[in-house]
This record gives sequence, C-alpha cells and structure tokens, in this order.
Amino acid sequence: MAEQDTTTPLEGTVEIERRYTSGDTGKAELRADGGEKRIGGYAASFNRQSKNLGGFIEVVDPIAFNQSRGDGWPDVIARYNHDDNQLLGTTAAGTLRMSIDQYGLAYDVLPPKSMSYVVELVERGDVRKSSFAFRTVSDDWTTTDQGYPLRRLTGVQLVDVAPVNTPAYNDTSAGLRSLAAKFDAPLEEVRSMAQADELRRFFVRTDDRGKPKPVKKGMFGPAAAAQLLARKEDPYA
Repeated sequence: MAEQDTTTPLEGTVEIERRYTSGDTGKAELRADGGEKRIGGYAASFNRQSKNLGGFIEVVDPIAFNQSRGDGWPDVIARYNHDDNQLLGTTAAGTLRMSIDQYGLAYDVLPPKSMSYVVELVERGDVRKSSFAFRTVSDDWTTTDQGYPLRRLTGVQLVDVAPVNTPAYNDTSAGLRSLAAKFDAPLEEVRSMAQADELRRFFVRTDDRGKPKPVKKGMFGPAAAAQLLARKEDPYA
C-alpha cells in the first residue's frame, strides 16, 4: 500500500528534461491557416502514463503548465528535434501559439521559409511525433494501482516544444534526485535501485510508523539490499 504524497518543491532545479507524447494525441501534423502552412500537435498529454523511465513511470498533471500559461508562455520556443540550429518559431514573436485543453498542451507554429523542409517532412509523414522540454518546479510521488513508482508532474517551466522524428526520453536523473530528496536517501543508492528496478521498495509501508522507510544514509550495495530484503511485509517482493 502506498502513502499518498504531497507536492515536493524542487527549488534550484535547473536541469532541462524532455518527454515526447505517444499515440495519436501527440502526432505532429500540418495545418492550413489563411494560406499559411503551420505545424501543430499536442506536446504533452495529461494523465497519460509514460513508458518505464528507468524504475518509475510519469504522468503530466493538468495543472502542470498553469504558471507558464499565467505568465503568457514567456520565452517558449519551437525547435525541430529540440535543436538550437533549427528554430521554427517563438511565443515572443507570435509565430508560436500555445494552448491548454482537456487533452493536454497544444502548440501551433508558423515556420520560416528557410525551414520549409521541416514542413515537407511533416506533410509527408516522416516527422510524426511531438515533444516538450521543461524544468521541474514541483512533483508528487506515489504508486500505480500495481504498486509501481509514479511521478506526477504538478508544476513545470515550459522551455520548448518540438516536432520530432526520433522520440526519446533524455536522462531522467532529475526525477531520481527528486525521489532521493523526498526520502532523504543517497542519490547513488537511488540510482542503483533504479537500475535494479527496485524503486518501489521506497513505498512499502512498515509496522512501526505506517510510512515508507527509505534506505539509511550512507548505506550502499549489499548492506542496502539486505536492509530492504529484511522487511517482512513487502507486498511487492
């Protein structure tokens, strides 16, 4: 049984994370607007579980982009494959439009003529996915109904959106640091447990206090494994 988590602020976190939107919802597509060809799609889908990110999965909460939207989407840009050299548009210039609905975070960008080949790639179906880059402001940790670690993004600073041809998750070390901070556990131990797909053990309830019991600070390798395996009431063991 997992303890219900509360929002964990990640003050000072500056690492940029990237995620892509799977399924038809995140499909990048060409749109006609007054004779102009625009590229649009959903950069993020709400409440949709990601693939395994290396010991945990993730969902984007509908409130995640509220701050960025309230601030008018400042300095958000659109780039093909998140490449600085392949700029498609910006919110500052009005060539990139952002919106939120019940499905997720939608974008619509008017590429410059110099990037017409990206328009052609989307039109031909060679580029079909969408992605977004962000910095985490706040997140929640709990588990799925099956007891698997679940990170819920509840507040993010949007950096960019992108049509992408090879969707991929970047390094998820920011997520592991968040989990380590929540349980006051050594980051290297959390990484080791993630590699062994054992992060769910942080969410196992114990007899004494009824709360998740993290690995003790300074405990690594076999010692940490022994502590974890010694628990008598682990429903996920």
